[in-house]
Amino acid sequence: MIYIGIGANLGNREKTLQDAAGILDAKPEIAVVAASAVYETAPIGVIDQPYFLNAVLQVHTSLSARSLLNCLLAIERGFGRVRQTRWGPRTLDLDILFYGDTVINQPGLQVPHPHLHERAFVLIPLCDLNPDLKHPVLDQSIQFLTDSLGMDLPVRKIEGLNLITRTRRQQII
Repeated sequence: MIYIGIGANLGNREKTLQDAAGILDAKPEIAVVAASAVYETAPIGVIDQPYFLNAVLQVHTSLSARSLLNCLLAIERGFGRVRQTRWGPRTLDLDILFYGDTVINQPGLQVPHPHLHERAFVLIPLCDLNPDLKHPVLDQSIQFLTDSLGMDLPVRKIEGLNLITRTRRQQII
């Protein structure tokens, strides 16, 4: 199973996340099959910026990990994403978190995402979708990694915001 992190902290964050999920799902080679709840989270690194909305999408795709990454980067650019400041504000952020149990370490593409085990804004939404999912490098479940972060996590669930607004019946790619 493939999991994509999705987040935004500039502009209309809710609409951006919904629109980006819809764009992904409209691609013939990608099917969004599930979405976590959406969470509001404090920024990491550069803290003088707006709070983020974050979620995780579960997808099926016929694309390779590199082709999927290129697709995600093109969608980010379409939403005006400019990469200037590491951990800075962004109109849209799309990251491959897991590509099945494949481990990839190539220039510009690391899967599983190298910091996901340290980030509540990724782990908590992943727990919504698959708490028993094993990290292929750390050999720990997502639930275990989430619990390891401690009880006081700076994450607030946004009620009533859904990234999948319709049921899509599509043959698994």
